[in-house]
Amino acid sequence: MADLFTIQNMANLGVLIFLQAVLGFDNLLYISIESQRAPVDRQRAVRFWGIIIAVVLRVVLLFVMVHLIDLLKEPFYHFNMPGIIEGGVNFSTAVFVIGGVFIMYTAFKEITHMLSVEHLENDPEARTGKSAVQVVIMIVMMNLIFSFDSILSALAITDVFPILAIAILSSGLAMLLLADGVTVFLKKNRMYEVLGLFILLIVGVVLLGEAGPAAAHAMHDQSLQIRVFGHELLPMSKSTFYFSVIVLVIVEIVQTGYQRKLAEERQHEQG
Repeated sequence: MADLFTIQNMANLGVLIFLQAVLGFDNLLYISIESQRAPVDRQRAVRFWGIIIAVVLRVVLLFVMVHLIDLLKEPFYHFNMPGIIEGGVNFSTAVFVIGGVFIMYTAFKEITHMLSVEHLENDPEARTGKSAVQVVIMIVMMNLIFSFDSILSALAITDVFPILAIAILSSGLAMLLLADGVTVFLKKNRMYEVLGLFILLIVGVVLLGEAGPAAAHAMHDQSLQIRVFGHELLPMSKSTFYFSVIVLVIVEIVQTGYQRKLAEERQHEQG
């Protein structure tokens, strides 16, 4: 037990908690948006149980990966179509591709839905089309997909299971504390929900990019790097992702302020 509380392990724990917090932003955003698809009186319970179940399964996934990480690295399929698509596919590649495509599909579907409903605030059925159980299942599934990247990053820092588990449980607790507040904010500021959906689109692109080098990095073999039409499929850097998010937020704030100023000027002219 004394070996667990070493300076190195405590330093790794601090880094992991920070890493989980940074990588958990998009996860929290998805939970807040998706929970609003459940019946209004069940939304808070949906967020609570979705996060609880997802965190438990994340710890289980971590335990499995710690023991099976070498098996998960091995590519199970190789694309060999020169000039079209080349490279290896392992478990990580499959998870990133499926997760990226699904997140982009979900965000695009919700954006088009918003454009098709004229008075969304007066149309409760438009926002409660799923049962609570369906929404919990979606939150759990997507939480696991989001967590895959963070777990792989965490395993690169340390392989001490208790330290990794504490970091994951800490991120789960943070999501429980913040999920209701983020959801309330999105409900009061609907324009930011649209912004959130566009951010999720970017997240989907990020996950697809992560699929490219997944097998190559795992096996330390650049020949497994996925190439599409002769070009390597490269991941977007985290700094680029967060810079894009910051730019989107600034544009939304400036545009909202400008629209408010125009509305006040028109009201003053009419008065």
